[in-house]
Amino acid sequence: MPDEQMAAAGSAPARPLDPIDRSIMRLLQADGRASIRSVAEQVHVSRANAYARINRLIDDGVIRGFTARVNHERAGQGASAYITLKIVQNSWRTVREKLRELPGAAHIALVSGDFDVLLLVHTPDNRTLRELVLTRLQAIPEVLSTRTLLVFEETDLLAPGPGGAPPIAEEQ
Repeated sequence: MPDEQMAAAGSAPARPLDPIDRSIMRLLQADGRASIRSVAEQVHVSRANAYARINRLIDDGVIRGFTARVNHERAGQGASAYITLKIVQNSWRTVREKLRELPGAAHIALVSGDFDVLLLVHTPDNRTLRELVLTRLQAIPEVLSTRTLLVFEETDLLAPGPGGAPPIAEEQ
């Protein structure tokens, strides 16, 4: 396996990030379309330095990609829920693959505690959410039980506030 793939797969040891790297990551999380010039100005480095740092963060697998943050309600997915699942022991990989296929699945996590899996879904409405839980999820043989937590309101902590990107905190 080439070195780049090993690093991306997590086989290589993580390179420590300095405050400038962390600031660049925060800026790109807030606005993945930020220009190199804008990033460089905000973290007080040259454009060449910002470009090299961003490429290193990508090559090292720290930055996995760039995406759009979606307002799910405006996108016709007005019902959101976190669903906890208890699953058959040692069935995580099988269950994960089945959950990936669910319409509206946004995040899947294997967790510790009273349940095994935490699933975030976005659906057009509560009727569709009910069908997803009662028909699709509970039909997975490895799923022993589910609990649905409706999301009433969300706050995107990465969203830019008034005036643009969130402020860059000084590292202590």
